Amino acid sequence: MTELGKLYGLGIGPGDPELLTLKAHRILTTVPVIAYPTSENGKSLARAIAAEFIRSNQIEIPIYLPFNVKESSQPYYDRAAQQIAEYLKFGQDVAVLCEGEPMLYGSFMYLFQRLSGQFPTEVVPGISSILASAAMLGVPITYRNDVLSIIPATLDEINLRDRLAVADAAVIIKLGRHFAKVRKILDELGLLHRALYIERATQTEQRIIDITDVEPTEVPYWSLIVIPSN
Repeated sequence: MTELGKLYGLGIGPGDPELLTLKAHRILTTVPVIAYPTSENGKSLARAIAAEFIRSNQIEIPIYLPFNVKESSQPYYDRAAQQIAEYLKFGQDVAVLCEGEPMLYGSFMYLFQRLSGQFPTEVVPGISSILASAAMLGVPITYRNDVLSIIPATLDEINLRDRLAVADAAVIIKLGRHFAKVRKILDELGLLHRALYIERATQTEQRIIDITDVEPTEVPYWSLIVIPSN
């Protein structure tokens, strides 16, 4: 009977290839199969981060995921899980590349749910964009007994306002088209002067801009706001 392959969830960091861990690098460069999410235009940040380490003889599985709110991504995860399972069933290890940290808002979580009960699985932690952004901005986020809140900008206004109103420190993620709503709430709560904006942290296209100068229509998904503790 063929021994099952192992599924790896590789956290490959926020963008700078040098932030790959030694363990992620070892697995990435030795597995026969790699998989990674792609957008509608075929671009993949995960693959771009790891590009210089990918070998020509490795099998690649691009996982298309819709990034619009009108279409559920769950059928696409079902399909990707089936593709990956075909290799695992025949004893081939598969590494799924995940930007940042796989278990923190990572796309790998949905494949983990579908496959970890059937195949041996290992998750390799990665550096989250949340922590990388604080380093790039040069600000400690928390002190002593502060509580850090990680808040998706996709929340409705009431929820967003309520959570920010009581936060010692916060990081607001998934900005994109929600930026104008977030900035308005921060202004209402008197938090705008503490809010620090960064996009594409550690990548070559990284930008740090005063939050009052940000053009709302140009805010990418890969951006966030850090509100450090007082």
